[in-house]
Amino acid sequence: MTLAILYREELKEYDFGPGHPFRGDRYEIFPRFLKERMPAGGHYRFLRADWAADADLMLICQKEYIQFNREFYKAANLGLNYNDSRFSQFHTGDNRPAGRPGKLEEAARLVVGQAKKACDLIQSGRFEKVVSLGGGLHHAKPGWGEGFCIYNDVAFAGKYLLEKYRLQRILILDTDAHAGNGTAEYFYEDPRVLFIDIHQDPHTIYPGTGFSHQIGEKDGKGYTINLPLPIQAGDLSYRSVFEEVVLPVTLEFKPQIILRNGGSDPHFADRLTNLGLSVAGFRMIGEMAKEMAKICEGKAIDMIGSGYNKEILPYAWLALIAGLADFPTQIEEPVPLPQGSKEDLSYEQTKGMIKEVKKILKDYWPCLAK
Repeated sequence: MTLAILYREELKEYDFGPGHPFRGDRYEIFPRFLKERMPAGGHYRFLRADWAADADLMLICQKEYIQFNREFYKAANLGLNYNDSRFSQFHTGDNRPAGRPGKLEEAARLVVGQAKKACDLIQSGRFEKVVSLGGGLHHAKPGWGEGFCIYNDVAFAGKYLLEKYRLQRILILDTDAHAGNGTAEYFYEDPRVLFIDIHQDPHTIYPGTGFSHQIGEKDGKGYTINLPLPIQAGDLSYRSVFEEVVLPVTLEFKPQIILRNGGSDPHFADRLTNLGLSVAGFRMIGEMAKEMAKICEGKAIDMIGSGYNKEILPYAWLALIAGLADFPTQIEEPVPLPQGSKEDLSYEQTKGMIKEVKKILKDYWPCLAK
């Protein structure tokens, strides 16, 4: 079945300005790269979504937070100082654009609108798999923006599928290098959503959460699975995490849909992280997501937005999509692999982490007790 890719050029407005790690030109670089390397043919179709309305955002946000964002970012375009105390009530400093924000808040609504459209496309049966370019804003919370994230489209997709379509088993797979602290909080007590988060050891990176002992609370205890990888963990480490934890738990949970988010920042050459994944490793992640989706009739939504090395970003994004959709294209590594990545020198540490995760979760997931 043809892959749907949600995209429109207004996404480039999701831009925090000169000198900031998150620039909107990624939304021009990747579509151009994709078309050059993989002509659409019968492989994919670009579709457009509408912007999320206030009523949509109310599913995941406090009313005061929505009102603040709409009014404050507009005022900032007229020269409002970001040192205004109201900004620090709702956002951390890393969400403060360099200069005037343009249509940043509108672009954040568009990302959520794409998540909504992706859910509708799959649940209507029009598409089996959908990619939302620009998605994966997993640090945002109901009344708080951080980590370059204003509204959490991952959480929106989960909540929307629960409320509109009455799904009872949703699996969210977060492969961003940073732990999805916002998404985790939305579903921390909800057993209908299994949240599996593969990320860099939170001792070494923002946001400082996502430890293996953080497994959910109340009815949701055991339904948050954190897999914190050691620095420089590479392809072998990722494959082991999938084979020993992610795939067995997926089979036991029997999800009705897979939601995956994460871009290129686990790559060994990313400028904000310290993991060791290669471009081939990103394709493997996409293939694993495709394998996981077999248990739910192939239904999968991929939200791809992160990455802080523009030379790497389009190759890794395409590798993720190619693995998910089984595109017949070869994607080379754009920079030389360091020796450590070839050997995965952190593999023994990864094995220890997996052993610890299994010990913590074996009473919740019989497959991990084996």
